[in-house]
Amino acid sequence: MEKRLVHCYSRIISVDNLLSAWAEFIKNKRAKKDVQRFAENLMDNIFRLHQELTNFQYRHGGYHAFQICDPKPRQIHKASVKDRLVHHAVYRVLYPFFDRAFVADSYSCRNKKGAHKAVRRFREYFYRASQNNTKSCFCLKMDVKKFFVNINHKVLTTILEESIGDQHLIWLLKNIIGSFQSKGRQRIGLPLGNLTSQLLINIYMDKFDQFVKHRLKENYYIRYADDFIILSDNYFHLANILPLISDFLENRLRLELHENKTFIKTIASGVDFLGFITFADHRILRTKTKRRMLKKICTKNLPSYLGLLKHCNSCQTKQKIRYHFLTKLH
Repeated sequence: MEKRLVHCYSRIISVDNLLSAWAEFIKNKRAKKDVQRFAENLMDNIFRLHQELTNFQYRHGGYHAFQICDPKPRQIHKASVKDRLVHHAVYRVLYPFFDRAFVADSYSCRNKKGAHKAVRRFREYFYRASQNNTKSCFCLKMDVKKFFVNINHKVLTTILEESIGDQHLIWLLKNIIGSFQSKGRQRIGLPLGNLTSQLLINIYMDKFDQFVKHRLKENYYIRYADDFIILSDNYFHLANILPLISDFLENRLRLELHENKTFIKTIASGVDFLGFITFADHRILRTKTKRRMLKKICTKNLPSYLGLLKHCNSCQTKQKIRYHFLTKLH
């Protein structure tokens, strides 16, 4: 029987945990006006929030929506300072419990993971599946259609109840989850912008990770958020498991694969994964990413761009970026 999380609501809402959550929350946010207003009467606000949570009077507020381009347009929903403080308090307790049960090859929003490690793992798995590039290697690349806006609240709550035996905590999580819904749809969607959304997405998709690793028994599987790949030296094997994967996502998680972004191809022809095109013997930056970097190059982002290029074969791109940077300076 899986271990369940019990008797943790009081720990989450304790004044000590709220203060620790505040210390983590305000990093790089001290100049924000809404944060400054909350901080003016910090202890009063902390004690008031603690009382609301203790008496089950807390109600998550609404969101301020705005759009960013990262690189494609994304709708971000920003909660109030009080609500974001609650997110951090919940995250501090829930993340360690759930993270240790996640599969090793889930790389999104996890400590000591990330996109670059996922890309390196991709290369490692390619060499294993192809027996050091002596056999053809195929990649099943998949992407979920409109991922965040299609997370089903009822399915998510059921998954949480399987692992959490504290009904007070379930009440709080339902409060947070129910504070947002996709436009025109009831009980569907999580907001981009909530710290809790990052964890809840991984809890939701862990059901899929476990299915792929333990039911399908795929050794060469990697997931980053809603992008995932499976490698094999057998094209027909990948073609045969694709319907099983699609059925599981639709029937168990109420998610749908993106038809235009789901395919099987050889590594030799190049696979676009997490911003890089990976080939058998090298990887390069995605063309759209290079163009965007050249457009936005400035003193502030030059080091991060050059750091990104360390992860691929990019001598020509580095030269172009330095040239464009020097041209802008003059």
